[in-house]
Amino acid sequence: MTAPVAAADDSLYAAHQKLYPREVGGRFARLRILAVAGLLGVFYGLPWVRWDGRQAVLFDLPARKFYIFGLTFFPQDFYLLTWLLIIAALSLFFFTAVGGRLWCGYACPQTVWTEVFVWMERLTEGKWARRIKLDKGPWTAQKLLRKAAKQILWVSFAVFTGFSFVGFFVPVHELAAGVAALKLSSWEWYWILFYGFATYGNAGYLREQVCKYMCPYARFQSAMFDRNTLIISYDAQRGEPRGSRGRDAALRPPGLGDCIDCTLCVQACPTGIDIRKGLQYECIACAACIDACDEVMDKVGSPRGLVRYATQAEIDGKPTRIARPRILVYASLLCLLVVGFAFAVSHRMPLDVDVLRDRNALYRELNDGRIENVYSIRIINKDQQAHEFKLSASNLPNAVVDSDSPTQFVNAEEVKTVVARVRVPGGQEHGGRNFLISAQAVDEPRIRVTSRARFFAEP
Repeated sequence: MTAPVAAADDSLYAAHQKLYPREVGGRFARLRILAVAGLLGVFYGLPWVRWDGRQAVLFDLPARKFYIFGLTFFPQDFYLLTWLLIIAALSLFFFTAVGGRLWCGYACPQTVWTEVFVWMERLTEGKWARRIKLDKGPWTAQKLLRKAAKQILWVSFAVFTGFSFVGFFVPVHELAAGVAALKLSSWEWYWILFYGFATYGNAGYLREQVCKYMCPYARFQSAMFDRNTLIISYDAQRGEPRGSRGRDAALRPPGLGDCIDCTLCVQACPTGIDIRKGLQYECIACAACIDACDEVMDKVGSPRGLVRYATQAEIDGKPTRIARPRILVYASLLCLLVVGFAFAVSHRMPLDVDVLRDRNALYRELNDGRIENVYSIRIINKDQQAHEFKLSASNLPNAVVDSDSPTQFVNAEEVKTVVARVRVPGGQEHGGRNFLISAQAVDEPRIRVTSRARFFAEP
């Protein structure tokens, strides 16, 4: 017996259907607009902010310096970036356990830029019903004009986004002058166009598909939820059974719940889900369904909150526990990490020293009998002012450090390499011994850093 063959027009995969989220107003819509305006204002405006005569935030990769307002970070401070990423990850866990996917609904870059692209689409093509009609209709001069206007806005905004992104890595005034004169390097053009294209594709076309299929957060969020997590919920006990009715409460058919089955909550959802079916991983907690449902409840004379932010315990009529073990653990670790990070940054030593022994010669025996090792010492002055540094050796008896000058002058935020010779009297047991080389600021003795080195001599 042979297996049945599928018909030629059957498909194992359904084609993607474009979503047309319905426009809704309300308190959460205003909150999203405020979040979008604030976050985009920071992204596009921050590269133009000046601080002490330079760009306030600049990641100068060729010079290996990161400027963040009054602080300058070097590659040696990479551990602080790791620390900051751990704080960000733990913050995500903490806020997810408390309030669900609030990050996705209000602050995620995909959500923020999608809001702007959808706004430009509405501006050029009209509201949701008109966009549906426009897409289904034949190509006319008006349709071509509207589609072209949308693409001009999308492409212009995407390119400006790529320009602003590169402005965090290249001084933005120089970048703007280079764009105006068409004299940027190939890499600068590449990253402007690449980031612009990524914004154009993700926010203009992929949209909810990024949240549903590409974002890993949607897949593991349920591991951080429990019955006391604040999520967008449909109150089935109050809303079921569904059915339409007029505005007059006295004329409501008996036995019906508050849900009139208008499906406006589904039409407003940017990911196209039906929140009445319960929590789904596609939900980004944007609360558009809440605004839509509240508006309907006002019209039919029912109280708001049929769809609302609530915990599963609240929906079941049980008290919500905020101070639960996972929240306390997350909060405690987060506080410790934040306080530790602030202390590490505020007490960061504005000096670093790297010592590399000269490999051309294991050691040298001088005419006066002393043993000499040669080292290449890199002095990194992270401070905003210049300093003179004195080199010394410890844990190596009678050691003397000799270089081209008694002290080394290093400008602010400069890296200077010094060749230093460490000499000890002959006849002592120094072979293979570890010792410390120190650099100390002459004008500020508190600025002092030591680095471990190894001294070789005749066994």
